[in-house]
Amino acid sequence: MLETIKSQWAARVTVAIFLFFTIWWIILQFMNLPPESEHNQLWGALYGLIALWGGIWGVLIAQKWGGFRSIIGRSILLFALGLLFQEIGQISYAYYISFLHQPIPYPSIGDLFFYATIVLYIAAVTYMAKAAGVHISLNSLTGKLQAIAIPVGILLFSYFFFLREYVFDFSQPLTIFLDLGVPLGQAIYISLAILTFTLSKGTLGGVMKNKVLFILFALLAQYLADWTFLYQASQETWYTGGINDYMFLVSYFLMSFGLIQLLTIFKKLKQ
Repeated sequence: MLETIKSQWAARVTVAIFLFFTIWWIILQFMNLPPESEHNQLWGALYGLIALWGGIWGVLIAQKWGGFRSIIGRSILLFALGLLFQEIGQISYAYYISFLHQPIPYPSIGDLFFYATIVLYIAAVTYMAKAAGVHISLNSLTGKLQAIAIPVGILLFSYFFFLREYVFDFSQPLTIFLDLGVPLGQAIYISLAILTFTLSKGTLGGVMKNKVLFILFALLAQYLADWTFLYQASQETWYTGGINDYMFLVSYFLMSFGLIQLLTIFKKLKQ
């Protein structure tokens, strides 16, 4: 990580953006503002810029790795598009709150982009798992058991917290699709991330190992942020600029930095 910060100006800018929004957020907490404060709204509208920054760099770095012509290039590109879609969703939410001054409808265009991010992350982790050699470890009995137990456990967890008492309203098919698809989709991509970590430990090595694990950790941070959002929304305790928004800031930073680290690896391999 320190090596990337020293060698890549894009990484230094990423850290600077993260620290700027972190310090700003801490100041807002000490100001003890009401949730609907314009200061909170402004912070909530702008912190997604780090996802925009990381997404743009991810697209550029993916081209270095061959884009869709290579497995790693596809994975990087899909992660980058996921970051960009997150920012589009953030902008959509900010538009309703800051410009239209009205509650965010559900579902909205932003929710569709947030859901699309989940699909992109699932595909991205799948390609990363192939690059990490997960298929080799699946030949063992332990690998097969993990491949079954981890997804089932997380799916049951998602069902228990979000879907156990769900009431279907078939007059709103898109709402049903998102209500079911978001927690289940998140369960799939975090399951794949955990499997990639646990099943590739014996096959993934060299300069790529820590960088891949960093991105998998970023996915875990994204999952925790998404889970917190769903929980707070169900309890009607979510507000702009709160702890959940800061969790998203952290997850965007980790993913952005993780992708930029792959540029350092590419340059090393080319030497």
